[in-house]
Amino acid sequence: MSTISQWRLRAAFAARLSRMYAQEVPAYSTLVDVSREVNEDVLRARGPDAERLGSISRVSAERHGAIRVGTPRELQQVARVFAALGMHPVGFYDLREAAASAVPVVSTAFRPVDGAELARNPFRVFTSMLTPGDLRFFGPDLRRRLEAFLAARELFPPELLTLADRAAAERELPRQEAERFLQLAVQAFELSPEPVDKAWYETLERISAVAADVGGVRSTHINHLTPRVLDIDELYRRMTERGIEMIDTIQGPPAWKGPDVLLRQTSFRALAEPRALRTPDGSVVSGALRVRFGEVEARGIALTRQGRALYDDLLGRVDEQVARNPSRARADLARAVWERHMPGSEQELAAGKLAYFTYRPHPARPRDGSPPPTATGELVRQGWITAEPLVYEDFLPRSAAGIFRSNLGGEGTRDNDQPGTAYDAARLSGAIDHDVLDPYALYEEQQNRSLAHVARELGLPHPPG
Repeated sequence: MSTISQWRLRAAFAARLSRMYAQEVPAYSTLVDVSREVNEDVLRARGPDAERLGSISRVSAERHGAIRVGTPRELQQVARVFAALGMHPVGFYDLREAAASAVPVVSTAFRPVDGAELARNPFRVFTSMLTPGDLRFFGPDLRRRLEAFLAARELFPPELLTLADRAAAERELPRQEAERFLQLAVQAFELSPEPVDKAWYETLERISAVAADVGGVRSTHINHLTPRVLDIDELYRRMTERGIEMIDTIQGPPAWKGPDVLLRQTSFRALAEPRALRTPDGSVVSGALRVRFGEVEARGIALTRQGRALYDDLLGRVDEQVARNPSRARADLARAVWERHMPGSEQELAAGKLAYFTYRPHPARPRDGSPPPTATGELVRQGWITAEPLVYEDFLPRSAAGIFRSNLGGEGTRDNDQPGTAYDAARLSGAIDHDVLDPYALYEEQQNRSLAHVARELGLPHPPG
C-alpha cells in the first residue's frame, strides 16, 4: 500500500485549504491572481536576482494561514494536527502588548523548521490563543461565562486527532488514511453555517472583535490565507486599481533602496460576510460579521538579535518622527530613517552580524595554494565563499497587531489599571505540551552548519568567525 509523506500531506493540505478559502472568500482569488501576475513581472524584470530569497516555484506555492483558538486544550489539539504535517510551534508573540487597542491573544506560528522541508513546502499557520484570565479585558463574571462556553465546544473530532497522532509518529500515512485526514482537517477550518448567538457575540465584541471571533462561535476557521509576493507595493497599487479596498498601510519595514529584511504585510479589508444569527427569543435572522480578510506578504532576510534590536530602535525613531511631523507620510519618514541608519547592502549586514546567511565554498575560489583567511567577511570578499541570505520565516507582533487592528470595526475596551496575565514561550510550551522553539536558534543553527561545512572544505582548523 502506498503512503503519503508528511511534506506531501502539508502541501496537499495547503492547496486544499486555499481552494476552500477561495470559495468562501472570492476576493482571495483576486489576491492570488494579482500576486502571481506581480511575481511573473518581477521575475521578467529582475531575472535571477528576483529569486535571491527563494525560487519562484517556492514563492508561488507559499502560503501562511491564520487561525484563532480559545484555550490551551484547543491549542494543544491544533498542535497535534500540525505535527502531522511536520509543523512545529516557533516563536512567541504577545499581541496584547503590541497594540494599544484590545487584542487579547498570545500567539505562536506552526511551520517546518528544517531547511529542506521549508524548500519543499514552507506552509505556516499563525495561531492565536485567547487570554480569558487577563483582567484588563475580561471581568470575573465574563471570564467565567467565556471559559464555560469554550470548555463546552469541540473544534477537532477525535478521528482527526487519532490520524494526526499516527502521521506525526510515523511521518506518513497510508493513502486512504491520508485522504480521510485531509478531508477532516480542511473541514475543521471551514466557516460553520451554525447560527451565531447574537447577544453573546455582541457582548464579547464590546470587549474586542477578536475575542468575539474566538469565543463567540462554536468552531474555528481560517481568518486569512496569505500568498507571498515579490513586490508588495506594486501589488497594493494593482489591487486598489481593481477596486479592492486595502488597509491604509503596508506593515513592517519601509520600501527603500537597500535589502529587504524581515517581513512586510498588507491586506484587503475584512469583508461583511452573511451569517445566520440567533436572537434572544430563539429566532434566526440574517446578519453579517466582519472577521476575515485577505493578507499578502513580502519576505526579506532574517535578522540576528542584534539586527532585530536595530530594527526595533528604528521603529522607535520613526514613531518619534511621526509625532513631530504629523503632516508627513509615515512611509516617507520611515524611508529616510532607514537610509540613514540601516546598512544598505547584504555585505554590510553580514559584516555587522546583523543578518543570517548560509555560506558555501565558491566554485571559482582561489586555487594558487594561498591559505584562506579565517574571518567570514574576508572569505566572502576575497571570493573563497558565497553568502546566501536566509529567508525570514516568522512574524512581527507589531505588524500582526496592526493587521488585526486595521481590519476590526472598533478599538474595543481595555482597562490598563487591572493587572495583566503573564505569558511567555515557556508557559505556552507547558500549556500545549510542545516546546515553542526559538526562531533565532533555528537560523543560527542553519548558519553554523554552513560555516562548519566551509571549514571542512577549505581545510580550516575551525569554522570562520
